[in-house]
Amino acid sequence: MTQDEALAILESGQSVLLTGAAGTGKTFVLNQFIRRARKDGKSIAVTATTGLAATHLNGNTLHAWSGIGVRDELGRGFFQKLSKARHDTIMNTDVLIVDEISMLHDFRLDMVEEVARTVRGGDRPFGGIQVVLCGDFFQLPPVSRHDSRAGSFVTASQAWISGTFTVCYLERQYRQVDDTAYTDILNGIRAGFLKQSQLNALTARGEAVDDPFTPRTRLLTTNADVDTINLEHLAELDGEEHEYPMETTGGKQYVETLKRSCLASETLRLKKGAIVMCIKNSQEKKYVNGSLGTVVGFEPGSDYPIVQLLSGREVTIKPDTWELVDGERRRAQLSQLPLRLAWAITVHKSQGMTLDAARIDLRRAFVEGMGYVALSRVRGLKHLILDGFNGMALRVSPLAREIDAELRARSEAAVRDNQDVIASWSAREAERKLKPEPEEKPKAVKNGAWQEKLDKMRADYPNAYKPWSKTEDEKLIKLFASITEVKKLSKLLGRHPGSIRARLKKHFGEEIIA
Repeated sequence: MTQDEALAILESGQSVLLTGAAGTGKTFVLNQFIRRARKDGKSIAVTATTGLAATHLNGNTLHAWSGIGVRDELGRGFFQKLSKARHDTIMNTDVLIVDEISMLHDFRLDMVEEVARTVRGGDRPFGGIQVVLCGDFFQLPPVSRHDSRAGSFVTASQAWISGTFTVCYLERQYRQVDDTAYTDILNGIRAGFLKQSQLNALTARGEAVDDPFTPRTRLLTTNADVDTINLEHLAELDGEEHEYPMETTGGKQYVETLKRSCLASETLRLKKGAIVMCIKNSQEKKYVNGSLGTVVGFEPGSDYPIVQLLSGREVTIKPDTWELVDGERRRAQLSQLPLRLAWAITVHKSQGMTLDAARIDLRRAFVEGMGYVALSRVRGLKHLILDGFNGMALRVSPLAREIDAELRARSEAAVRDNQDVIASWSAREAERKLKPEPEEKPKAVKNGAWQEKLDKMRADYPNAYKPWSKTEDEKLIKLFASITEVKKLSKLLGRHPGSIRARLKKHFGEEIIA
């Protein structure tokens, strides 16, 4: 299924499981849907199964939104104890988003369904709320405490078995688009079978020479290793240490929850030469969550760090904000530089990121899906150094493979069953996109000097104000998968930067680029 087909089904009001391999654009589609639904006046509850995943979407955990917390069953008196604020939040929700669904137990989805249905009344699943589950069952599975109830993926829940959800399985790969051999390796891991040549290709990355001038994050399996490595490397650097404290607003309990859920440091310490990672997408599209770089200086006056990204571009990093939003209510907010020390990071915390370059150690992998999550963070083999892996590292859940076949079949059926929905949505989108694009129209120039101005412009941009062909559009889309700098795209396509921006917005939406 394409991203547009999934968006059409989502906007028809159906409850959906949005899934697909790592790098197929699940979060991109989800963010588009959230933005457009809010623009239509809908109340969106954005949640995830973990606090970290929730902060990527400025949301809350599903457990907190529903009031179930960490309990394994609702128990007697649950609804009598449910606060009025929680009751009102559930009542006022039109759409419930649940990200990183692979980590949610089946029985907990049923608990959430019962809470929503009971609070809102009636017999409709989830009380009539449109529910959007998002995730990939080949990634990290549900984790049970030793003293807690055992469970499985949400596909074993009554909420799923009842047929509530339409499956939208995204097929097109965007992250590894330029390395089909690496895509085949990742697909082989998902299928549970790698050719000897593919295993050899992975093993060979352990012998690759690490360029000392290329920032490269180490992905490890435990927090202790990560913290130790980062602090040791920072201490080894000469020069003055610059300190940046976090600022917070909101209730104490909510602030503490947001701090625990966020990759931002309570006190960030940097030196010139520090390897850092951006931990949020820049609103100006200067960097993305996972961009790597080196601190090369500090801005006079503000003292904000100047970071040279792997692309060579230097960016002054300014404070950004994270929010804990409960339904439509903002409970807490924090402000901090969207950076963390990045000599090392855990595999768990890398989920959802696209890393420019990584050095991965899977010798202590301890759960199915961990190796797949780590390896799928990079765009290709050349961006990877692999220190080693154990027998668990390349395993994925056999149950996930069984589920995958069902999901693909149901997604294909969904496209057939929703042909009218998709066609109607596509017609509306085409009509919207056919509106005049001011960037492509020449501005009025006095004294008949337009041709002179056009000739001068085409000296720098040979294709300025020429119609976009289908071939050119396809080339732009393919290039944008690996090149996000408008100036580079402008040079490659011979188009004015304003025209490139307009075209990207047309293809990917208004928020894709500043």
